[in-house]
Amino acid sequence: MTNSEFRFAHHPEDVKKYTTEELRKHFLIPNLFKKDEINLTYTMYDRYIAGGAFPVSKKIKLDTIDDLKADYFLERRELGVINVGGKGKVTVGGEVYEIGHKEALYVGRGNKEVFFEAADGEQPYFYLNSAPAHKEYPVKKVTLAEAEVVELGDSKYSNKRKINKLLVNSVVDTCQLQMGMTELKEGNVWNTMPPHTHTRRMEVYFYFDLEEGQTISHFMGQPQETRHIFMQNHQAVISPEWSIHSGAGTSNYTFIWGMAGENLDYSDMDGVQPHELK
Repeated sequence: MTNSEFRFAHHPEDVKKYTTEELRKHFLIPNLFKKDEINLTYTMYDRYIAGGAFPVSKKIKLDTIDDLKADYFLERRELGVINVGGKGKVTVGGEVYEIGHKEALYVGRGNKEVFFEAADGEQPYFYLNSAPAHKEYPVKKVTLAEAEVVELGDSKYSNKRKINKLLVNSVVDTCQLQMGMTELKEGNVWNTMPPHTHTRRMEVYFYFDLEEGQTISHFMGQPQETRHIFMQNHQAVISPEWSIHSGAGTSNYTFIWGMAGENLDYSDMDGVQPHELK
C-alpha cells in the first residue's frame, strides 16, 4: 500500500506568524515508517516527494499516487533510496538490488515497477526521495565506499562531521535529485553550522541514529527570522529555498539531505555566519 499527503508551499512573511503547532503541521514529516506500507509526502517545493518504505512481513510495491496523475510512479520522476536499517532488497523492472545499511540506490525515470522487501531476516528502513525528471538515467547502487566524502567542522565548535555524497552528479547521473548523508562525530551536535540558504534549490532533512530519549532542534526560517522544530528519530523536515537548514541535538546523530531545483551545483550556497543569525 502506498499512502500520500499533500503540502503547499509557504511565503516567508506568512511563516513568521506560525505557532509551534502550525510550523510542525506544515514542515515536519513525523511518521514515515508504517508496517508493510509506503508513506509519502508530496510538497509543492519543487514538487519534491519524501517518504519511507517499511516492508516487514511482505514485499511492497511503490504505486502511483493521485497527485501525480501518472500511470505509474516513475513515469515522469526519478527516485533516490537510502536504507537506514538492516539489509533489504529493492526490485526494479525485475532486477533485484541488495541494499545494506547506509547504502543508496538511484532509480531513473521510466521504470514501471519498484518493490521493497526485507532480506536475510533483517529489517530495512528505506528512506525515499523523488523529484520530477526530464530524462532517463540508469539504475545505480552506491555504497559508502563509492561515495564522495568530505570532512568538515571542528570539535571546538561541536560540528565535526563527515559528509557522504551518495546520489550526486559526481557519483551518479541524475536529472535534479541529489542525496547524501552526514554523520556527526561523537561529542559533536551541530549540523550545517555555519548555515546557508540556496534560493535555487529546496531541501529535506531526515534525522536518524539518534539515541533513544534524545532530541534534535532543527532550525529553519530566513537568517534574520529563524524558527525551530524539535524532532525525534526517523523524522523528516521540509526546508524551503528561502530558509536556513541547520540543527543541534542533545547527542550526536546522522541525517540525510535531499534536494532538487535549479541546478546540481552542491557548492551553490549563500553562507550565513553564526553571529548574523537572529
